[in-house]
Amino acid sequence: MTKKAMDQQENHKESPEEITQSGEFQDDVFSTAEWSQGQSAPQVDAAAARIAELESELNSQKEQVGKYRDELLRKAADFENFRKQKEREAMMASSRALENVIRGLLPVVDDVKRILAYAPVDSEKAGEARPYIEGVEMVKKNLEKWLAEKGVKAIESKGMKLDVNFHEAISQVDHPGAEPEMIIEEYQTGYLLGEKVIRHAKVIVAR
Repeated sequence: MTKKAMDQQENHKESPEEITQSGEFQDDVFSTAEWSQGQSAPQVDAAAARIAELESELNSQKEQVGKYRDELLRKAADFENFRKQKEREAMMASSRALENVIRGLLPVVDDVKRILAYAPVDSEKAGEARPYIEGVEMVKKNLEKWLAEKGVKAIESKGMKLDVNFHEAISQVDHPGAEPEMIIEEYQTGYLLGEKVIRHAKVIVAR
């Protein structure tokens, strides 16, 4: 081997210092990687724990919202039932009040009808009493109009078969040509308020 070749080989050999420095560099790189990996794992675990905590809180909030919604629906249903109940009570109270007014007015209607039934038929007397009779007839007409507007109507009686749902027989008499329990005379008119009997008709029937 020539001297020149040997010098080149010597130049390419690493010195102990270079080897040491190279080893220290590798150790430094390895230590940095280890430190980086050691620090990233706790961070991932903390993030996962935080996500789990937020999901748990979200589920809890959803459950609470569901409870509030159910409670609100129950309260709304209770209020609707309460409102309907109050409406029914108000209608019933109004209906009872109207019934009481009508019941108190019916005797007045009876009196007006009796006055007209006993009005004088004699032409001279009828002529003198005509203004009073016309006044009573007007009162009767207005009363009957008011009752009709309230849904009140008279119960048919004379010539009808006795029906205890609408009629009250106060007497039985012999009446030729009439079937038994046939109403031959109406003593007091009965009335309906809508479909409800507010006063039965008092009648006389055939025996």
